[in-house]
Amino acid sequence: MKDMAQRALILSLFVLTVSQKAPAALIQTQHTVMAAVGEQACLNCQLMKSKDVHQVTWQKILPDRESNVATYNKYLKKLLNADFQGKVELIDAGLQNSSILIRNVTEEDEGCYRCMFNTYPDGTLIATTCLKLYELHGPVLHVRESNFSEEVIVFCSATGRPAPTVTLNVLHQKLNFSTHSFKNTNGTVTVYTTCVLRRSYDNSTQVECEVQVPSVPLKKDSVMIPAVQLSSEDGSKIDTGSDDAGITLVIAAVVIVSLVVLLFCLLCFLRRKLLNSPKSWCKNKEDPEVIKTPLPTEKPLMNRTTLMLQQNEQEGLRQRTPPADKMINFKQQASSRTPQCKKTQTL
Repeated sequence: MKDMAQRALILSLFVLTVSQKAPAALIQTQHTVMAAVGEQACLNCQLMKSKDVHQVTWQKILPDRESNVATYNKYLKKLLNADFQGKVELIDAGLQNSSILIRNVTEEDEGCYRCMFNTYPDGTLIATTCLKLYELHGPVLHVRESNFSEEVIVFCSATGRPAPTVTLNVLHQKLNFSTHSFKNTNGTVTVYTTCVLRRSYDNSTQVECEVQVPSVPLKKDSVMIPAVQLSSEDGSKIDTGSDDAGITLVIAAVVIVSLVVLLFCLLCFLRRKLLNSPKSWCKNKEDPEVIKTPLPTEKPLMNRTTLMLQQNEQEGLRQRTPPADKMINFKQQASSRTPQCKKTQTL
């Protein structure tokens, strides 16, 4: 184990003494790698021609020195410096192609890195790739009412590293906007853009804000500015643009309901007129429904009165005329009441 460590040390010293910068066509690498703060970055170096490589070493270039990050060789395999444990990983360990992955990048990770191929008999071939961090927060887009109802003030801002560009766009309008920026204590720069936008009387207007930092895809956001609302005589607001479809539907519904009501009234009028006509009255008397439920027939009042009088007279005669047997008894009683002395005198 000690012999292997000594060999690695000798190779490192050999790298420092006979190293030379590789031609651009011999090692392929990115000159600049962009990464967002908190994300991960991958640095790669690849030999374009096959060489007899004994060791590959990654170093970070510091202001006053170089610091070894990771090493791979045919004897010791992978070696990672203790200062970069948990931070850097040698993901593509090879003698012709090598890559390191830096996790959760911060400002301390920003800078340039060397990849060195220790070859025989060409010596050490070196290439440099630099890691640059960027931040982009935003865009933040909002609208504020102006002193004039026909205008609004549009604000858009973004914070980033390096200073982002902020652009406002409106379809079919040329904007006059002003841009200001200031630097924050953490090294980022905040840029905000302001413009005055004239509102439309017909339709809503879409405002779009685009923000970008160099070598990074742009980000954008948009907001809809409603149409100008005119004030009526009673002080209420009338929307002249965005609610045209809703107003049209309401008007159509009112017209349809009015036609239905008018048609119903017309039918009722015609039905009443038919019912009041003589023909319809005769038809109603012959209606089967009426025949099914006959009304009780009554004799005229005059006939009923005459009949009642006759019945009353007959009943009165019955009451005044006694029966025949009663008449006989009455005659007998009358004869018995005649004094007998009168009969004797007559004889």
